[in-house]
Amino acid sequence: MANAASAAMAEQTMIESAFDHAAYATRPQAARANEGDSRGRRFAAQDRAFVAITRSFAALVLVALAGILVALVVEAWPALRTFGAGFLVGTTWSPADDVYGAVVAGYGTIVTSAIALAIAVPLSFGIAVFLTEMCPARLARPLGIAVELLAGIPSIIYGFWGLFVLAPVLQAQVQPLLAATGLPIFAGPPLGIGVFTAGVVLALMVVPFVASVMRDVFQTVPPVLKESAYGLGCTTWEVVRHVVLPYTRIGVVGGVMLGLGRALGETMAVTFVIGNANRLSPSLFAPGNSIASTLANEFAEADPALHIPSLFALGLLLFVITFVVLGVAKWLVQRSAARAGV
Repeated sequence: MANAASAAMAEQTMIESAFDHAAYATRPQAARANEGDSRGRRFAAQDRAFVAITRSFAALVLVALAGILVALVVEAWPALRTFGAGFLVGTTWSPADDVYGAVVAGYGTIVTSAIALAIAVPLSFGIAVFLTEMCPARLARPLGIAVELLAGIPSIIYGFWGLFVLAPVLQAQVQPLLAATGLPIFAGPPLGIGVFTAGVVLALMVVPFVASVMRDVFQTVPPVLKESAYGLGCTTWEVVRHVVLPYTRIGVVGGVMLGLGRALGETMAVTFVIGNANRLSPSLFAPGNSIASTLANEFAEADPALHIPSLFALGLLLFVITFVVLGVAKWLVQRSAARAGV
């Protein structure tokens, strides 16, 4: 009975569909054309609305960037007008004398970031290669998650750990060995805290970001390319060097720049271990300062006359440094892609 009812309903549906098709076919051609034009106009209007919405989202980023830049320039203008180019080349930062120069903070920012990248990039590269090429399948996922979890640790925790755990270890074990090399950058007593320690802490903070990005882009390499290289007798290092890295160079550079951006703007962890001394020293063991640590230490008690505008000028300088570094990185990537014919 049920089968008969189902068959009857199916037959009725087919008959109704045939009548609908016949009715549409017998409609005037002009009516069908008008219906098609109306649908086309509706779809075109939807596309225009979608393009306008997405374009507004992109423009919002540019507006926010321009707003930040304008706000920094306006707030920093009293200091820039008073000191002029001397602010960029001055080595004295004295709130008591109302004299401010950005060299010490800028030097600390650049040097600590350079130390961080010098340590973090090789470590991150090794982690990414191990996870994608040599790690057993049952361990690759847990280790990858562990690396990503390191990125979620608050920076103030890194600062506490660096001050109370890492700094004593570096002072007792690492810095004496580096001082024994006789290099000027490792001269002076091993104090534990200083520019070198800040760079090491930043490196440990940067590693999870760079390693995660490198691992993800290494996984995008088509397996057939690597299998072909292995089939020709290449070693793992040769496959990574001649197949994986050329295929993923843009993503690798992006990961390094992400880590550099984190290192340039890091505040609390650096404030704990850099020493917070407004003096310029060629030794990496000496205490120093960075732009971020200077802002964190002095902004709350700064005088609104010239001190606060000078701090805003430091923020503007950090903004410019970051913009220039990212711009150079983008240019290098585009130049490399053009040479490769991509």
